[in-house]
Amino acid sequence: MKKSPVKRRIEKQLFKDLEKKMVFVAGPRQSGKTTMALGLLDDIDGIYYNWDYELDQKKIRKLDLNQEAQMWIFDELHKFSRWRNWLKGIYDIHKTRHSILVTGSAKLDVYNRGGDSLQGRYFLHHLHPFTLSELLEIEGDFSLDSLVALNHKPKQAEARKILNQLTCLGGFPEPFFSESIQDANRWRTFYASRLIRDEIRDLENVSDLDKMQDLYEHLPNTVGSILSINSLKEDLDVHAKTVENWIKIFEKNFACFLIPPFGPAKIRATKKNKKLYFWDWAMVEKESARLENLVAMHLLRFCDWLTDIYGKKAELRFFRTSRGHEVDFIILVNKKPYIAIDVKQSDTDLDSNLSYLLERVKIPYAFQLHFGEADLQKKLVLNGSEVNILPGWKFLANLP
Repeated sequence: MKKSPVKRRIEKQLFKDLEKKMVFVAGPRQSGKTTMALGLLDDIDGIYYNWDYELDQKKIRKLDLNQEAQMWIFDELHKFSRWRNWLKGIYDIHKTRHSILVTGSAKLDVYNRGGDSLQGRYFLHHLHPFTLSELLEIEGDFSLDSLVALNHKPKQAEARKILNQLTCLGGFPEPFFSESIQDANRWRTFYASRLIRDEIRDLENVSDLDKMQDLYEHLPNTVGSILSINSLKEDLDVHAKTVENWIKIFEKNFACFLIPPFGPAKIRATKKNKKLYFWDWAMVEKESARLENLVAMHLLRFCDWLTDIYGKKAELRFFRTSRGHEVDFIILVNKKPYIAIDVKQSDTDLDSNLSYLLERVKIPYAFQLHFGEADLQKKLVLNGSEVNILPGWKFLANLP
């Protein structure tokens, strides 16, 4: 398998964690998990087993594992009905002699088949599509403090160029490195079919895969708006519960993710409705919605990073009132609002919706991102909140 020209940011932490426990790496199919895992074998003597390969599957079932290898890599093991109990036994017996890395294209904590828990035996990491800072190969700290201080300052021309490529091609390795919108679109055309008819079919009991694929291809039209299950059920002529169930399946398999609302008690804010975004933001045709999705994906990456690396409880939310005041994203840290982020195509004046929120809720930091040609950056303080209005690339380059 061809080695990725870009080193993934989580690799350093994987090496550290493999010395202590098992490591799980979860992320969407074709996001680079296998390439990264095999790349680790350049530094560690190990062997790779893929549950999707019949010969490897037989070896796993029979416990016919290479005892000389320093590290065992198990890919797509969650498709094995007894995978957790099997893995618990393997780890408890061999943990002093072998490092164990498990990768999967589904949420490994969801496909918990079998009875025994692996709690305390592994570290969980998430591999996301490429981010701007990864492609810029920015080194250093990517903590909360580093973000709010905007410590990383890449060259403008390079950052704008790569951000434009990311916006058009998406962050998945194959379409991004194709450097061709035509090839990226060809890849994208078949991705949904492979996801639904190969991955989901093996894990879920879905009777109408055609309708499910119709839903998947329709969902990009909802990005940027409140998700309406009733509207979707009418468009597809299926039950609302079916739509909800299929979206949950897409979530479990890293096709899309839902963001719940942030609704402080003192404001009449949305508290139930959610917004949906895609891991592959380039599926979204409308430019403003695509930019919002790209930022959402980078922020989800940051929340996962804070949880996986620093052990902080970080959550991504949005804010909307019954009167239509809306701020695109709120990052909660330990259940408290810490950063508000609003995305604009070109506006460089403080948005009234952002000021409405900050005047009513104490949030330490806020950022208004603009993605036009202007390079304007300004800072102000509103109700104790430090507000930065700046080009989107400057902010995104400070996310991991």
